[in-house]
Amino acid sequence: METNDAYRAAKRHVERKIGFAIHLSVFVLVNAGLILTNVLVTPNKVWAVWPLFGWGIGLLFHGLATYLHGPGMTWKNRMIEQELKKNHASH
Repeated sequence: METNDAYRAAKRHVERKIGFAIHLSVFVLVNAGLILTNVLVTPNKVWAVWPLFGWGIGLLFHGLATYLHGPGMTWKNRMIEQELKKNHASH
């Protein structure tokens, strides 16, 4: 049973890493396009930094959630285990 749980946890983590890689790729492509548009269309007014900054904050938190496993993750895992036990006991 533990092997199955370990496999599911590893699979979830890999899926999170893939999700982050896709998010990062889209971030780079879209923001490169926005910067290029900014430079070509309105070079005297710098506006492309605002979506870059806002989206960058979201990307930062996505990366932290994906790659950092601090005390919050342990707490979250304990809560998940409690819910699983509760659900198992009710069936």
